[in-house]
Amino acid sequence: MALISRGLKNVLRNFTSQVQRNPAMKLQGKVAVVTASTDGIGFAIAQRLAEEGAKVVISNKDDRKRLFELANDKFGGIDILVSNAGINPDVAQVLDCSEEVWEKIFDINVKCSFLLSKEVLPYLYKRGSGCIVYNASISAFQPFSLLGAYSVSKTALLGLTKAAAEQLAPSNIRVNCVAPGIIETKFSTLLTSNDIAKQTINETVAMKRPGRPEEIASVVAFLCSDDASYITGETIIASGGMKSRL
Repeated sequence: MALISRGLKNVLRNFTSQVQRNPAMKLQGKVAVVTASTDGIGFAIAQRLAEEGAKVVISNKDDRKRLFELANDKFGGIDILVSNAGINPDVAQVLDCSEEVWEKIFDINVKCSFLLSKEVLPYLYKRGSGCIVYNASISAFQPFSLLGAYSVSKTALLGLTKAAAEQLAPSNIRVNCVAPGIIETKFSTLLTSNDIAKQTINETVAMKRPGRPEEIASVVAFLCSDDASYITGETIIASGGMKSRL
């Protein structure tokens, strides 16, 4: 097991100790690149993949362009890409969003996943197999009124998942997506940190609580493993029972 990132030597030690306690490692020998993974859901995903035996290269948005060369040079190949980057700089209904904000949201939430997928393909082709997982949102199915542009961008990821999965299936590369509900992270503080938010969770989430990052990480680890070898083009919703439709 190994992990690369600037200033995260203590994390590496923590990951190593956890891996040693886990006898059932389903990603042993795999190399995974996880973007936007220095905190929140992305960090939990990187940690879980490492616990399952993968060599994990983690990043923030500033160094993502070097990820694949770094992973390939250090570990001799890449098997898994988890595209986790997502932003929401605007709290507004969809048609109140400015063009500038719209472009920024789609540049990070959609275009980034598209370009990362293109860039990783030569490495996956060389392996003869691979796995790509996108991080969408429950709002892709049931838009949040004041997260209008963000919700639309996450719906776009569902389409990218379907289209890429169909294209890459003959090359033994699977493409799937996870759609988290309300998860306790810095990103979702406004949805979890006050009495009104807590009341909303009680009214809309069947399990009456927000999720934890590690509960999303376990879904991603499953999708990256051979346990999901016959699953591609799908989105798994992990929302504690929030209603969803598309």
